[in-house]
Amino acid sequence: MTGPAACIRAQAKVNLHLRVFARDESGFHSIETIFHRIDLADEVTVHATEGERFLDVEGEDERHVGPAESNLAWRAAAAYTARARWPGGFRIELTKHIPVGAGLGGGSADAGAVLRALDSLAPNPMGPHGLIDIAAALGSDVAFLAAPAPMALAWGRGERMLALPPLPRQDLILITPEFAVSTVDAYRWLEDDRRASSAIVSGDSFLLGPRDLTDWAAIAGFAKNDFEDSIVRRLPVLGELLGVLRGSCPVFAQMTGSGSTMFGVLDESFDHSRFPLAYPGRLRTSATAVDVAQPVRIK
Repeated sequence: MTGPAACIRAQAKVNLHLRVFARDESGFHSIETIFHRIDLADEVTVHATEGERFLDVEGEDERHVGPAESNLAWRAAAAYTARARWPGGFRIELTKHIPVGAGLGGGSADAGAVLRALDSLAPNPMGPHGLIDIAAALGSDVAFLAAPAPMALAWGRGERMLALPPLPRQDLILITPEFAVSTVDAYRWLEDDRRASSAIVSGDSFLLGPRDLTDWAAIAGFAKNDFEDSIVRRLPVLGELLGVLRGSCPVFAQMTGSGSTMFGVLDESFDHSRFPLAYPGRLRTSATAVDVAQPVRIK
């Protein structure tokens, strides 16, 4: 028997800037990044149950989401239930639109959406700080995607955040190749390259002026993804895609997360008819989000 239910759009994210530092004592890499939500989203419906636990996934890449118990949406619901001691169980219906393993935070978005949906139904909601605390244990992107912020500067493992107002809305082009990039491989390749070049990884944060996080031109001036060079070296097709984007996108283009999606930020002068139709992957358009999708109670 199911109880109250809510639906929510699980928005994807892009990393406008991403630095990767050395491993800490626990073996994890510290990062420094700028997250921004985008319109591309999965559809999530969460039902509170008396004890049943169930996950149904359909849509794009449904074959690649793995066993239910290892899915981030399931793990988020289980963690919320354990912390809140409510509900007794859950039923999650998930329609995938965000590509899996693409650096767009698809699984993390689903987890954040499940946490926010359950909290909207709970008799004793724990609020954003409680949700972020749960989310931080699930993955580097989950804390941001469980937070009520369209944009944030994040550091540590992604769980420490300064919430920011959104940048002015911009159209995006996303190219997702027909292959994913393993996050484990991305970190290993980056470490191998740094070791081979004897590079010293600075732990110093970059300095920002008061307008640097409010203006697209300013962000384009410092935007960087530390994974990009190492991944492109192993997967040259991604470098070709980046070259196409950088030759076509007036604002800037780069890889998001640890790949494999490349995104371009557009302005009004961009002519979509000029963009080449031949590419080894999926091309889609989206836009940066100016707000955070809210859960809607349906039962």
